[in-house]
Amino acid sequence: RSEYWWFYLASLLISYGTLLVHPTIGMVASLVFILPTLATAVRRLHDIGKSAWYLLVGLVPIIGFFILLYWLVQPSEKANAYGKGPAKA
Repeated sequence: RSEYWWFYLASLLISYGTLLVHPTIGMVASLVFILPTLATAVRRLHDIGKSAWYLLVGLVPIIGFFILLYWLVQPSEKANAYGKGPAKA
């Protein structure tokens, strides 16, 4: 879990920090982080045994964000259909 949240925090700080410096640079930084953010979210969903398709739930207005957030904060499984999980013992 921490890998996802630290990456997310770093990408937010960089994106918004550069947005304060210059709007164009901030938009470019945000675009640069789209693919890595999706990749880490997919990995996080796989850690809890869910398919990457569940990311599309986030497109549902308001409630989708909270459902996705709930899933992203769940503890990892030891093993599931996507392989061995990162959970300790």
